[in-house]
Amino acid sequence: MVLQLRVYVPEHPLVKHWLAIARDQNTPSVLFKTAMTELGRWLTYEAARQWLPTLETSVKTPLAECAATFIDPSVPIAVVPILRAGLALLEGAQSLLPLASTYHLGLARNEENLEVSCYLNKLPASFDPATRVLILEPMLATGGSISMAMAEITGRGVDPTLIRLISVVAAPPALQKLSQNYPSLNIYTAIIDEGLNSGGYIVPGLGDAGDRAFGTY
Repeated sequence: MVLQLRVYVPEHPLVKHWLAIARDQNTPSVLFKTAMTELGRWLTYEAARQWLPTLETSVKTPLAECAATFIDPSVPIAVVPILRAGLALLEGAQSLLPLASTYHLGLARNEENLEVSCYLNKLPASFDPATRVLILEPMLATGGSISMAMAEITGRGVDPTLIRLISVVAAPPALQKLSQNYPSLNIYTAIIDEGLNSGGYIVPGLGDAGDRAFGTY
């Protein structure tokens, strides 16, 4: 079977609403952060479909016994926000995955040559092979940062088919790079934009997500 990268753009009015707020250059930092939290929440909700491990059992209601489905607590779940912009999505993701472990990965892009370097790596030496990993990376532009993140995570024993990638805005160059290297990956994004400008920023995009979320622009 030939594997093919799957990119989901949920047709949900709340996703579109919060994306519009995040895109608007007049949105203040505090409201931008709220928009990112909500996008993290709703995109994680979509990504969790047929991904979270479940247990089939039964419970007794006040009237009778019936079938029941629970999230399987024995299967580890990890959330990896790509610092620093990924932190803006973290609260929304954690509200749906409260028992997940959080591992921070700090990556910085050189704005002159667009090369990526790692300044913080809190990933474990290895993951349980059954671990579900949710990566939070708001902007998929050139694909450099997410490619480094994927290499670090899969190199620690994670099956790419068990990874879900959350982004707010994605561009074709990053998607093409991921398709070549990780064809079994599933991506959930609010929008796919047309491309990049000469500085490697997504157009129309939403600007620098980290600066806008933390008020440093």
